[in-house]
Amino acid sequence: MTKPHGVHIARLLPWTGSDGKPCFLLTDGDGYLTRVADNMESVQLGMAGELLDHIDDLLADLRATPDQLRYGLARMSESLRDVKRIADSRGARLTGTCS
Repeated sequence: MTKPHGVHIARLLPWTGSDGKPCFLLTDGDGYLTRVADNMESVQLGMAGELLDHIDDLLADLRATPDQLRYGLARMSESLRDVKRIADSRGARLTGTCS
């Protein structure tokens, strides 16, 4: 999506505020905080992939304990929340709307 020079959009950031509410950045798509957010999204997506691999191994292990599975599920929930936030942010930027 191209936008006229100087047009700013509200970008949903890949982290929340101290109160758990969403954080937004008013940006033209360039700048330091945009690069920090892009990098954090990349790290979060990479970690989600690694977690999927770990959970696959855990599920294949018949000796996995309920505590191990519960812990893995909790981490998957956190990761899915991060990935959903990234998808919402990117979708909003494609459509030009604010999440």
